[in-house]
Amino acid sequence: MEHELSPEDALRLNVLMTANPVQAVRIDTNSMTLYALTEAGEARVPLHPNCRAEQYLQWVKEFLGGHALGSPGGYPVYLQRWTRMGQTSDKNLAALLLLGEPEAVVAVAHAPTLTDELARRAWWCQPTMEMARWMLEKEAVIQGSMGRVLADFLIEHLAFEENPDNRMHTIRLVLYGRLADAALLQKLWRMARQVPYYYIGFLEFMADELPEEAPARPQPDALAALATTGNPYAELYARTLAANGQTYLKVAGEVLQRPTTHLVIYALLDAFGRRYHALGAPLKSERLEDLRAEAEALCADSTQQPAALGELLAVLPGERRAVQAMLTLAGLSGKVADPYLLRTTAVGALMRRKIEPLVKPIQDEIQILQGAAAA
Repeated sequence: MEHELSPEDALRLNVLMTANPVQAVRIDTNSMTLYALTEAGEARVPLHPNCRAEQYLQWVKEFLGGHALGSPGGYPVYLQRWTRMGQTSDKNLAALLLLGEPEAVVAVAHAPTLTDELARRAWWCQPTMEMARWMLEKEAVIQGSMGRVLADFLIEHLAFEENPDNRMHTIRLVLYGRLADAALLQKLWRMARQVPYYYIGFLEFMADELPEEAPARPQPDALAALATTGNPYAELYARTLAANGQTYLKVAGEVLQRPTTHLVIYALLDAFGRRYHALGAPLKSERLEDLRAEAEALCADSTQQPAALGELLAVLPGERRAVQAMLTLAGLSGKVADPYLLRTTAVGALMRRKIEPLVKPIQDEIQILQGAAAA
């Protein structure tokens, strides 16, 4: 409560909160200093505790809560889990940034209706990698002035992130938001050569415009002619044989060789499904061995084939095994990995040994599409 603050602090805080349009507040507990972001810039109020520092900070937060929310109790930290799920009232978002409570700032970052302006204020409060990732998941932030600010920060500090999944997610966010210029794209692509799971973002969001091109495979004239008619199987097979398509297969294979965590595998298999979504999911199985068998049967039995697939196999009878491989990749999704990954918590090299029965058949399909002789 206000009367429990030292007279000097009570006066300064009252003047600050009433005389200036305060946009956000943060408290440095080490130096016992309150900082306020205002339209005129940053204001600084040194605090003068008249009791234990922890108790005094609680009184300061109660004072801030009274002004921002009309509630002397401050921010209800016990609602932490609730607010991190984005369950925060839109009208209170700006007020939450005035409480000097880190968890309230996190609640703002998670809010689905976060705006670019509120992101700027929240970033002033807590400029951390976690905050940057949370806020870049919002379209308004990606499209606003803060999008590039947060992306640049994440890339600059990427080397300090120890969690592989967080590092992969960082690259995905930057590429999804189209927040990297040509120079940064080349830098990230070079980095992916050493850390293959960085390729995941490229495979997900830049599948048709990868920064590098592997040698294309020759395309029969009959394939090119059929692709121009709108046949989705022919179009996708032609794209797969093209330079960009061969690059896609090359780097996807590199990710499969050295996955580090479960999430890398799930993300890669989902990326395959999205890449080949134009085929309309002709395969329905969720087990890898069933997918391969279903693809083989579909290519062998003309009575069960979609008409467009039959047209492709008719003009390219010698490419049946490669088309079968393409169908298998089109049927992949994260669910295919469940029987292998749900039985282990291993990561790194131990995980790779345990999922070899999953990885090896997929690598075989990739190699066939790269021109390797069918077994």
